[in-house]
Amino acid sequence: MSTDYTPTVQGTGVRATIQRFGGHLAGMIMPNIGAFIAWGLITALFIPTGWLPNETLAALNGPMVKVLIPVLIGYTGGRMVHGQRGAVVGAVATMGVVVGAEVPMFLGAMIIGPLAAYLIKLVDGFTQDRTKAGFEMLVDNFTAGIVGGAMAILGVLGIGPVIETVTRTAGEAVGWLVGNNLLPLASVLIEPAKVLFLNNAINHGVLSPLGVAEAAEHGKSILFMLESNPGPGLGLLLAFLFFGPRALRPSTPAAMIIHFFGGIHEIYFPYVLMKPRLILAVIAGGAAGVFTFIITGAGLVAPPSPGSVFAYFAVTPRGGWFASAAGIVIATAVSFAVAAVLLGFGRGEKDADATAVTHTAPDADMDADATAATRTAPDADVKDTEETVPGTVPATSPASKEA
Repeated sequence: MSTDYTPTVQGTGVRATIQRFGGHLAGMIMPNIGAFIAWGLITALFIPTGWLPNETLAALNGPMVKVLIPVLIGYTGGRMVHGQRGAVVGAVATMGVVVGAEVPMFLGAMIIGPLAAYLIKLVDGFTQDRTKAGFEMLVDNFTAGIVGGAMAILGVLGIGPVIETVTRTAGEAVGWLVGNNLLPLASVLIEPAKVLFLNNAINHGVLSPLGVAEAAEHGKSILFMLESNPGPGLGLLLAFLFFGPRALRPSTPAAMIIHFFGGIHEIYFPYVLMKPRLILAVIAGGAAGVFTFIITGAGLVAPPSPGSVFAYFAVTPRGGWFASAAGIVIATAVSFAVAAVLLGFGRGEKDADATAVTHTAPDADMDADATAATRTAPDADVKDTEETVPGTVPATSPASKEA
């Protein structure tokens, strides 16, 4: 469940509802972080622009990001809703959105996996008391197969194309901002789209083609830097390291390495999903970075792929390293500062610790009382003994003083 990764959200207000929804989204992603890291390492190492280009091993990249990870997400989401049966049906349904769209269907998997599991849960509730003894396995298998197959068809014909349309619309909106010289405002669309795993569609579908045309004319383009800046994600992860939930802090150093040096930005998306208000931090960081790039005249000669700090400097024109570094540093600082404020500088964790101490305080008081009773018991015993044994002179009596 998502509560394994985020504290249980109390309340029924809008804020609590958003946090609870984000926790469920994060609960589908966080158990599969290992798969993200494996894909990220393979991508960073073996793609043509990686550290160790290898055509054979780079062939793993496409199937892992387009099939494996979405199916794992759909499987996990289904398991959260209805156990193992929900997991299986969710995975089958996810194959529908995988086939029904050309872009990686992380978002589609987060929708159809839990939805398919919820439907099989309703079906199980209907058939449970109506199935005759001896037919349970037959009914269970056929209902799971029918629901999973039907949802897969829905994914191919409905959900997949809808998600792809959303992706294309987001890209067109970013293109409109770019065309109207509103580059800092582009972060308002780019960063939320990235968190919903639409980053590749926006970067490679809109920004890179426009950037290539601009670079061919002017020798460099700032458009290559809008989505690929590793600064906002690094600042967010640093804030989580210092002020985030204690259970998640140990995972952030590895995520920072994969993100900043490996260029796999997807690694920080689950951290935003579990606390959706942190989207403001990456938006602010992204906008600050873009503004810094503008005033310093920054630009790249080609898309940084993957979007790591090394790839950034590798495609930075001569004399432009300061401008590139400044944009990354400013974006990191602004994202960190805003995320730290939104996380309350860790006060939530301190309050949780104080609550835990308060809950254990009564036991401590009882122990203190017991200890006090134990300490007074010997004196009481001595007094009783002195009073009951004939011929004994009490230690505080005048006789004892004279002696």
